[in-house]
Amino acid sequence: MIAACAIKVVPLMCEAHPCRPLSLPHLTVRTVLLLALGLLAPASCCSQDTDTSPMRAKTAFRQVEPDLFAWTDTCNVYVLKDGDAALLIDLGDGSVLEHLGDIGVSRIEWVLFTHHHREQCQGFPKLKSWNAKIAAPEVERALFEKPASFRKMKPSLGDAFTVHGASYVRPPLQPVPLDRAFKTMDDFAWRGHEFRCLDTRGNSPGSMSYFLKRGERWLAFSGDVMLDGAVMHNWFDTEWDYGFAAGIYALHNSASVLECHDPALLLPAHGPVIRDPRKQLKTYQKKLRELAALLVRGYEVSTFGAATQDVVSKPTAVPNLWQTTPHLFKFKGPEFWPNFTLLLADSGHALVVDCGLLDKAFLDKTLSLMKERLGLKQIDAAIVTHCHGDHALEAPHLRDKWGARLWTLDTIADKFQFPLRYDYCALIESYGAGIDSVAFDRTFRAGEKLSWEGYDLTVDWLPGQTEFGLCVQGVIDGRRVAFTGDNVFGDPSNPAQTGHEAVVARNSGILEEGYIYAADYLHRLKPDLLIGGHSFVMDRPADMIKRLRDWAPKLRDAFRGLSTFDDYRYMYDPFWVRAEPYRLTVAPGQSADFTLHVRNFRKRQQQHRIVIHAPDGLSAEPALLEGTVEREATLKVPLRLKAADSAPAGVHIVAFDVTLDGQRYGEWFDVIVNVSGAKR
Repeated sequence: MIAACAIKVVPLMCEAHPCRPLSLPHLTVRTVLLLALGLLAPASCCSQDTDTSPMRAKTAFRQVEPDLFAWTDTCNVYVLKDGDAALLIDLGDGSVLEHLGDIGVSRIEWVLFTHHHREQCQGFPKLKSWNAKIAAPEVERALFEKPASFRKMKPSLGDAFTVHGASYVRPPLQPVPLDRAFKTMDDFAWRGHEFRCLDTRGNSPGSMSYFLKRGERWLAFSGDVMLDGAVMHNWFDTEWDYGFAAGIYALHNSASVLECHDPALLLPAHGPVIRDPRKQLKTYQKKLRELAALLVRGYEVSTFGAATQDVVSKPTAVPNLWQTTPHLFKFKGPEFWPNFTLLLADSGHALVVDCGLLDKAFLDKTLSLMKERLGLKQIDAAIVTHCHGDHALEAPHLRDKWGARLWTLDTIADKFQFPLRYDYCALIESYGAGIDSVAFDRTFRAGEKLSWEGYDLTVDWLPGQTEFGLCVQGVIDGRRVAFTGDNVFGDPSNPAQTGHEAVVARNSGILEEGYIYAADYLHRLKPDLLIGGHSFVMDRPADMIKRLRDWAPKLRDAFRGLSTFDDYRYMYDPFWVRAEPYRLTVAPGQSADFTLHVRNFRKRQQQHRIVIHAPDGLSAEPALLEGTVEREATLKVPLRLKAADSAPAGVHIVAFDVTLDGQRYGEWFDVIVNVSGAKR
């Protein structure tokens, strides 16, 4: 099955000219199958390699300055030479080691890593025979030396280096022991060359730049602070918190440090050397300020937000229960942010939207009083608006104690039933509430109608804060009401507020399938009342929706202006190559299956080469994927992960080394494997 798929989608390429397909008319079926499975190497279409071939152009040393050379594979590797000895800054895939003799180097004495990302150090196993010493930033020491500690089989909201349980670091497959860990403002000397080590975090949480003084000039080995053109390496590495731009602020301040040194050369980890970089660094800081201003929430979170959370609802005969319209009820209290809205029909039957962040005893008491004082007879169902666990933490209790059925959109349900299959933020198991899975009694298709107790409602897909969201909308008490989850918060009467909630890469919310879509949807819907999550009620929201609609494309333009890609979504979305399930458990001698998703955002066909790298004891079948993805499509490839009899127990990282349209990015993406138990 895999072979048939590969033959259909994989063009066989000449090794010497990777952009030139091989002609197949005279190949046997067996040969085609072997080639497609990677079990036979394709023959070259030319008689010899030449200096002008694409591969040669990418792997030759480039002399930057006297005794300073650059080599490029998964990153730029800088070689500072002194006689036959060398110091390397970053290592990439290690292929540089095979060619050091070309520039007269026979010894490596030090390798200084600017940061922990796998593409900087994935060649470390090749370095062992060189007896080189290793140095890296102290802040990232654990990421180098204990990488598997930062991949959890069962994540929690407070895990280190995560956004609500979804990791934003990219540690290596195996430990990289350090001989020295630099603190900021350390200095380091090697053979008369003096380096200053400065914290320039931003693209990673502890990345460091190494400033080398040459005469009156500074050379700055700057990692991924900025690439040529005043652009970012990517955004999702810099997205450290839940929409508060901590990584952007850090990156801006690091760029300022670089600018103040006025380096003659900026030597980034990716892309061309930047000569006379000060002007670009100024431009870059301006872009980052503009991005941060657009990115951070569009309402008064953590300041005056509680005052405008709901100025519509009125108290009822039930303590802490407020009435929004004659048939709509919700909770309200000082600095109280639960997820709960109840539509009470004249019959006494009720429909709940979201149920989370509530004390169960408090909830039970309120519902009991509603029975006594407001005529509640039965809760028919609870609809969960999106994939985040805090909107369903008490939903199972509502079903078990009050008989409610649980409903949601079909694209949301599996994120609750099988949360560990995914690496998204804030899924329900990460809340530590003892709920590892929630199954739904009914799922809706986008746009499906719901007739309930005389109300005609529609369940629509509504992304924004996350791709996996819905809107329940219909006319209630003479007004068009939209239940929008966590997509929009704020004070509609405040002209400074755009209303958007957190913009978070690991929510899977690229803007075309997020806030741009949400703003257009709400503009078309023209609701009179928005009922948001966390007790927000927004009356007459038309002007705020207009502001949201103006804001969303501006944010996209800001990302476009910072992107090295022709389509910004490759630097924005950490899931354009994605394993499902993301977590596998396998016993020694056994195997587990998963699917690799490869997405093409462009309006043209794209070509990929993905090599699966596994630590000792694990292997993937197939280990190499080469092929194409049609325009604006996602290719799904079945893979099998095998554990040898000798596979060591514990959590392991398996990485996907990606080349896209001829550009190699290295081990950007991964899957987690837990080897558990003895051989069966």
